[in-house]
Amino acid sequence: MGSQVTTTSAMRKPTRRHRALLTAAAAAAVAALLALTACSTGSPPGASASGVSDNGTFTGGPSDPPGSGDPTGSASPQQDGSALAEITTSPAGHSVNPTTPVTVSVAGGTLTSVSMHNASGKHVTGALATDGTSWHTTEVLGYGKTYTITAHAVNAAGTPTTKTSRFTTLTPSNQTMPYIDDLYGAGIKNGGKYGVAMVINVVFDEQITHKAAAERALKVTTTPHVDGSWYWTDNSHVHWRPEHYYQPGTTVRVDADVYGVRVGNGLYGQSDVHRTFTIGRDQRTIAYDTAPKSVNKVKVYRDGKLVRTMNTSMGQHSGINVNGNYINFYTLDGTYTVLGFENPANMCSDSYGLPANAPGGYACEDIYWATKISTDGIYLHELDTTIWDQDHGRDVSHGCLNLNYANAHWFYKHSLVGDPVTIHGAKGAPKLQLWQGGDWSVPWSKWLAGSALT
Repeated sequence: MGSQVTTTSAMRKPTRRHRALLTAAAAAAVAALLALTACSTGSPPGASASGVSDNGTFTGGPSDPPGSGDPTGSASPQQDGSALAEITTSPAGHSVNPTTPVTVSVAGGTLTSVSMHNASGKHVTGALATDGTSWHTTEVLGYGKTYTITAHAVNAAGTPTTKTSRFTTLTPSNQTMPYIDDLYGAGIKNGGKYGVAMVINVVFDEQITHKAAAERALKVTTTPHVDGSWYWTDNSHVHWRPEHYYQPGTTVRVDADVYGVRVGNGLYGQSDVHRTFTIGRDQRTIAYDTAPKSVNKVKVYRDGKLVRTMNTSMGQHSGINVNGNYINFYTLDGTYTVLGFENPANMCSDSYGLPANAPGGYACEDIYWATKISTDGIYLHELDTTIWDQDHGRDVSHGCLNLNYANAHWFYKHSLVGDPVTIHGAKGAPKLQLWQGGDWSVPWSKWLAGSALT
């Protein structure tokens, strides 16, 4: 048998004619490609600018590096040009005042949730705006606390973002509590009814050195409006009264918004306090000390009309020296206000420095239907043992206004704390002082000068 040689097309060398045909075809392809490249800035036929064909098959764009295609068609924020939502929180840092508003806001997206808690895990309540662009706290923060805020947001493409921030509130070295009282130190009652000369007395339980800051935190709102002012009687007591008496029916609101307010070196307000009360009928009492020339009279006016006239025996027109101190027995001249009611009141001369065994002194005894009008113990009270003196123009008391039972009982039952009582004292009678409850005896110009803001 002779050998057989098999030749396949894969092994066949191209003839001259074949090479000529391949060369012509290649040239035509190159010419077509050059023509396309020179005349078009778009994608090759059948491909979109993103590298995805019309039928959804990924082809890769002219600027896409190998392997950079996304078969799903969803690009990252960096690839599609969109930015993540930007979350901003305020405040930040340390020693933040707890009254500073806490806010979270977002740009380029919406907030999906915000949580805030202190180091012990207690959550702080807050409210998200209806458009989802902001959030704020709805409760007061504490002193000396560290708070953590975690906010979540998404941008328009739905890409989430989270931000966590922390801040710490200030820690006072001391705190002071305000109390809203009447002139005798009893708390003003919410919804209570008081007289037309009512004086507001705010008492701090620490000494205030930054009085202007404290006074700016105190506010009195009246309906109808009444002009008034604060007056500092010392470093812990500040009084408020109008220039003239209130109108009956006036509503008075007192706001002591001192929390977070620095009122001394390292001293801050402990808590805010609020009171609202109303002014009752207009009752004014005027007493005239005309003894011994005539009978002393106490006249009570209600809404401008005289409703009762009462005989009285007032303080003796004298005094006594005890251990170098002069004790006055006059009923002081000036305008008082009703401070309180005691039935009975236990009265002793020892309470104002006159020993019971000294001339003019007396042991403790219960006195009934006693309406107090001064902080140092002047009352209108029942004392039937002096009725003859009341009816004959003799002043025998140690400063109080003695009344018979019927008059003392009536006055006790028909008076309100804050009712004015004006006493026209006997000739030579000393003037009622501010510390004794004589706020209405202070001229208005002097009262204005007692404010820390003047």
